[in-house]
Amino acid sequence: MNIDFHYGVIYLLGRLAGLEKQDAETVAHAGQYVDDSTVSGMLEFEGGESYERFASAHKMFDYMNINNTSDKRIWAPFHFLPAGEGNTLEEKSICKPDSVIAREMVTRAIDSRDAENALHRLGITLHVYIDTWAHQNFSGTISDHNVVKSLTSDDYTQEKWAGKLKQFLDGVVHTAQTGFLDHVVKLGHGAALHFPDQPWAKWEYENGHGLKFKRDNLLIFMDAADMAYRAIKGFRSGNNAYTTEDGLPADTKAALAALLESNRSDDPIARLNVLTTAFANSSVPGFAEDLPAYVSKGPGSWKDAATGIIDAEADGDKKPLWSERFEQSDYRKFHDAIKEHRFVVTQLILPKHGVRLA
Repeated sequence: MNIDFHYGVIYLLGRLAGLEKQDAETVAHAGQYVDDSTVSGMLEFEGGESYERFASAHKMFDYMNINNTSDKRIWAPFHFLPAGEGNTLEEKSICKPDSVIAREMVTRAIDSRDAENALHRLGITLHVYIDTWAHQNFSGTISDHNVVKSLTSDDYTQEKWAGKLKQFLDGVVHTAQTGFLDHVVKLGHGAALHFPDQPWAKWEYENGHGLKFKRDNLLIFMDAADMAYRAIKGFRSGNNAYTTEDGLPADTKAALAALLESNRSDDPIARLNVLTTAFANSSVPGFAEDLPAYVSKGPGSWKDAATGIIDAEADGDKKPLWSERFEQSDYRKFHDAIKEHRFVVTQLILPKHGVRLA
């Protein structure tokens, strides 16, 4: 899913589920920041202090730095959560909607609701959780399940999809060394282009194992929204059996579905802007407020607020001063939550289901 859902819809669901405005913003920001946090390694301070970060995403088209190890450490726990179903590691690594593993991940986030960074952890968890619907049947490891042999939709013929895929791969070839194109096609949903993340898309495809899938994204996304809403309600009440919570009211669900179905720009930011206006104008029953602005990097970002660093993709030459501001910052709490989430998923949950990736 893209920023329109990870940030806009999750903020809406947070408020409808009873979170205060600031808390809903923190959850939604953390959820979207999973896709935007691309700087890893040590942050060095002027006084000699240091802080370790772990990136939850790769930079766009940064295929030179992708390898099978980083796939397993980043794409699997943060974007393509393995369902643990099947006999081989390849089968067990396939992402499935609302899997047993996904539910345990949500339960553990709810059980950590008293932590100082619980909202950040919830946002990260919801990002991964709703992506189990959008990214279903794809994998965060190199796999023929990610190969797309054919794809059609209401708007795309097989030939149009093949042409768009060629354009995508032609762009990659200028930044990738020999052998990486095969890697890219077999990683995540790159070969399916933007189709898994568009809320309105109706499409079908055949994968590298000859399996055929037919998808109606709107139905899938609304199921994800309903379960995310239940998870947030469970977090608020401390009910880790969150699936027993009441789901979205019927009129709310219908209004949100209508917005997602009609909002068809290829640009996720444009779609977020449409949602922002619609939310402020009471298009969803019981909700009428402005969506807080989201700043991923640079001036006004979480990193800037914590450190004064405004470089979009690096730490810059001047080391920041370590301070209490950093310790209390959303930036530090988010990165701690990223490390906690990764440990819980890769070390505590996945191995119990026969999946060892890190």
